[in-house]
This record gives sequence, structure tokens and C-alpha cells, in this order.
Amino acid sequence: MTENEARAAIVDAARRMAPLGINVGRTGNVSLRWHRGGEEGLLITPSALAYERTTIDDIVWLALQAPADEDPLAESPARVHGTRAPSSEWRLHRDLYAARPDAGAIVHAHPAHATALACLPRIHAEGIPAFHYMIAVAGGDDIRCAPYATFGTKALSEHARVALEGRRACLLAQHGTVALGAELGAALDLSAELENLARMYWLALQLGEPARLDAAAMTQVHARFGRYRGDAA
Repeated sequence: MTENEARAAIVDAARRMAPLGINVGRTGNVSLRWHRGGEEGLLITPSALAYERTTIDDIVWLALQAPADEDPLAESPARVHGTRAPSSEWRLHRDLYAARPDAGAIVHAHPAHATALACLPRIHAEGIPAFHYMIAVAGGDDIRCAPYATFGTKALSEHARVALEGRRACLLAQHGTVALGAELGAALDLSAELENLARMYWLALQLGEPARLDAAAMTQVHARFGRYRGDAA
């Protein structure tokens, strides 16, 4: 696709978050890995702009390579191009792309049920366990919760990177969710599925302690997912 088509896809994905029930207002952000010439980079939604007002010209490009002396608390990236400031979570997106060459798109959202769970100490400790076979959609036998860190910081990026090792999605404590995909549609679908799982787990907890699938059952699920998708899910 052309860069304008990529920008349009980002705007469309950002606008779809609210109807999917994974975002409210101006929160959350969407990005797409996008290289310009020989320079690696990404396109990301702008800061503090309502998505219904966002156009392709508001999408911001920034370089993937971080300067060695970059301030870990810097509010703007060193190499950026656009008429607006990038999302306050630009560092989270940039650092995850640098760590995860398999990620072509990232969706960060604040869905109600997943975020509510991410405020609980038990979720901090064990994540969302294998109460349902679809937990495997995130790539493992549970959905981890990254420890809390202030938004936009290097610490948050690092916590998310660790929580996403061997995974495609995770919770962020007292914050929200992150989902990776080979392309935008996959990242958006995974974000919605994560919120659906969080809602089901929340509902199950109202009735008691949900039973959990064991490692053998989850191994079979992963194997079937792999055959179904044609990959190593």
C-alpha cells in the first residue's frame, strides 16, 4: 500500500475502537510499522485529537532507531515528522517494534473489563489464567499483566516488552491493554478478543472461582490453532 493508504488504515482502525467497545474518547493509540526509504520507522496516531476529527494528515511518522543518549523521560522522539505531536505512548510502540520484528501493527486501548481486571493484585500476580481455551489467542497459556509504570515512560515500554515475550497481547496494570499483529486488522481483532475474554472472566468470577484448563489441554489448543491458521500459534 502507499503511505496515504497506510495512514487511512490507521485512522479507520482508531475510529473502530469505540464501536468495538475497547476505547472511549481520545484514549488509546494505533500504529503501523512503516519504513521510509532505507530508514526504519512507524506511523502513529496523534496526541490529544478526537479520532472522528483525525485525518491522514494528522498521522505522525517517527524513526524506529532511538539515539543512544535519549532521555528516558523525553516527551518527544528525536526523529519525528508530522504536523502534530505523536501519541503520548509513542515510546511504547517504538520500543515494541524494535523488540518484536514479527509485529507489523500495534493497538493500545483502555477497554473497561480488561482494565478493571488489570487493577487487581491477583491479576498482577497471575494474569488471566486458562479459564477458557481462547486464552491461547494471545499466544500462551495465560494473558500476563505488565507491572504498573507511568504512561509514556521507558519503564512502561520495558514492562510491556517482558510481559509480551512469547505472547501477542498483554494487560498493563492500572492502565489498559496492548495487542500486536502482523497487520492492523489482526491487532484490532486481538484487542477486541482480549476484552471479550476479560469480560467473560469477570463474569465468571462473580459466580465463583472458574475451573482452569491444564497444560495438556492448552497444548492441544495451540496445536489446533496452528493448523487452523497455518502458523505456530
